[in-house]
Amino acid sequence: MNRPAIPEDIRRFILTSVPSVPFLEALLLLRNEAVQPWDARQLAQRLYISEKTATDLLNGLQAAGFLQADPALPAYSYKPQSAELTEMVDRVAETYARNIVDVTNLIHSNVSKQAQQFADAFKWRKDS
Repeated sequence: MNRPAIPEDIRRFILTSVPSVPFLEALLLLRNEAVQPWDARQLAQRLYISEKTATDLLNGLQAAGFLQADPALPAYSYKPQSAELTEMVDRVAETYARNIVDVTNLIHSNVSKQAQQFADAFKWRKDS
């Protein structure tokens, strides 16, 4: 019996909690190097993105409960709000390492679906 490439609970988590591939890449980078605090400049350099994008990612990761801000620095550390969230991120990391294409395709398909739903909301309807 073939197991799905992405377990169903991981699939749901990705679809509901991971808005983009850069978001996931930032999350996993900070998870893998959790001993140091990260600022936007460092993240931007590591992920080859702008500092503005890195700032937005760090703020989003913090708002989602994955990071904790260091009050003494403009920096963040990987510290999920719960043991369950930590375990889920660990499982996502394992799944991503084994199935990078499937995971990125899942994220992109979700982004595309959301964009289409947004565009559909503005279509002129003959019956309107």
